[in-house]
Amino acid sequence: MNQVMEFYRGKRVLVTGHTGFKGSWLCRMLIGAGAIVTGYSLEAPTKPNLFALAELETKITSIIGDVRDLPHMMEVFTQTQPEIVLHLAAQPIVRDGYKSPVYTYETNVMGTVNMLECVRKTVSVKSVLNVTTDKVYHNNEWCWGYREDEPLDGFDPYSNSKSCSELVTHCYKNSFFTNDRVAVSTARAGNVIGGGDFATDRIIPDCVRAVQSGRAIGVRNPYSTRPYQHVLEPLMVYLTIAKYQYEQPSYQDYYNVGPDDCDCVSTGTLVDMFCRHWGEGASWENQEEANAPHEASFLKLDCSKAKTVFGWMPRWHIEECMDMVCRFSKVYLTGGNIPEEMDIEINKFLG
Repeated sequence: MNQVMEFYRGKRVLVTGHTGFKGSWLCRMLIGAGAIVTGYSLEAPTKPNLFALAELETKITSIIGDVRDLPHMMEVFTQTQPEIVLHLAAQPIVRDGYKSPVYTYETNVMGTVNMLECVRKTVSVKSVLNVTTDKVYHNNEWCWGYREDEPLDGFDPYSNSKSCSELVTHCYKNSFFTNDRVAVSTARAGNVIGGGDFATDRIIPDCVRAVQSGRAIGVRNPYSTRPYQHVLEPLMVYLTIAKYQYEQPSYQDYYNVGPDDCDCVSTGTLVDMFCRHWGEGASWENQEEANAPHEASFLKLDCSKAKTVFGWMPRWHIEECMDMVCRFSKVYLTGGNIPEEMDIEINKFLG
């Protein structure tokens, strides 16, 4: 087994946001590694959803709860005594942040405060990773990648709430976790794609829904450039960071996680790839909106730190990512075995 994954055998891991897209893939990886997993999250946000398709509920301790509910979360920490906490729970959609800014801030900021407060009061915890986003930076729309020491100032409510989540983490780290009892890091990941994402206002789920219904894919921002990566890429880095800082707290820091420059592509290019890999006459059309809410048109990360510190390199380029996306989606649409497909992709990635 991969050295990082071997570390997790028998470890008590608490994953917030475990019913989401990334959380479901992460739990499947941890199960395969032999970890003792507890999940704390709201009900899965979509129907269908990957959490159910992956048949995870019987393989982990799945607790339905809200990260805004500090007493309930504290009760879960007390009962499960986790060693490692991976905080993925969030309101993750930019457009939903415009629709529900208060809920977005409550979840993304106070949810982080509550998680860290539970960590502060739970002596079993040795390693914490708060997962944020590449959108935490003040975006100047420049052509080079942002580094971890760039100013944090997300533009929209979602992005800004994640910037605040970073600052909350910095504060707790400086105020309460200076004795190396617990190591705390954040990971700022770029856009992820992969099989099993059913969210609204995300390009790959929109593509799959369109081809499923036999219509052209509508693309709102075909010229926006984003750092796309397969979902397994950042998850592997999260697990790597949590492992290393568990063993040696000096590894705790703030890390960008994104693809190589060649995989930072425009949305239109990404959808072209999807159509080519899907076949069957798949096509798309430009549906730019005149008064759409602001979203960055160019965003890229400099991931030199993670590469230097951990010797990490992205494993799948964007064409391989798209091949996996289409493969998974066709398994789903034909009623295939989703847990088996997830394990095949995880093993291929780790191999």
